[in-house]
Amino acid sequence: MKIAIDMDEVLADPIVKFIELYNRDYGVPLDLKIEPGNEMFQHVPEQINNKWFDYINEKGFFRNLPLIEGSVDAVKKLQEKYEVYIVSAAMEFPNSLEDKYHWLAEHFPFIGWKNIIFCGEKIVNTDIMIDDRAKNFIDFKGRTLLFTSPHNLLLTDYERVDNWRQVLDKLM
Repeated sequence: MKIAIDMDEVLADPIVKFIELYNRDYGVPLDLKIEPGNEMFQHVPEQINNKWFDYINEKGFFRNLPLIEGSVDAVKKLQEKYEVYIVSAAMEFPNSLEDKYHWLAEHFPFIGWKNIIFCGEKIVNTDIMIDDRAKNFIDFKGRTLLFTSPHNLLLTDYERVDNWRQVLDKLM
């Protein structure tokens, strides 16, 4: 069986990086308590709430994102049972391609380049998809696991996982 795993907010944590950059550049007292259903940028003053788009388009933004806790060990375990693919809609942010590739090589060196898919829309043919964005489940025929993130907390139509321990409990 094949499994597609999203990168941002599933393996890598861009929210922490956004908060660090807003604090550095604007002294905005952000924290990780983001209201359910909201995006991180909805918690900054209106005059700078589009700055996230500048940050995410900068070369280097994706290179040093923190890992989501437990992701490395969980993906290794999943490889024992599944053919694992990392699938990221990286084409939306062209400067991210090299950063994401090197980030994956550093943190997930056991995932070969043939199992890394950088795309626009996630039209992949796998049996399972783990993603934080429900829009990526549209027209997907397999089993979906919605990885919890503040922006998706109000969604109830999907099988949810809050962390990598729960992923392993459901799939192993």
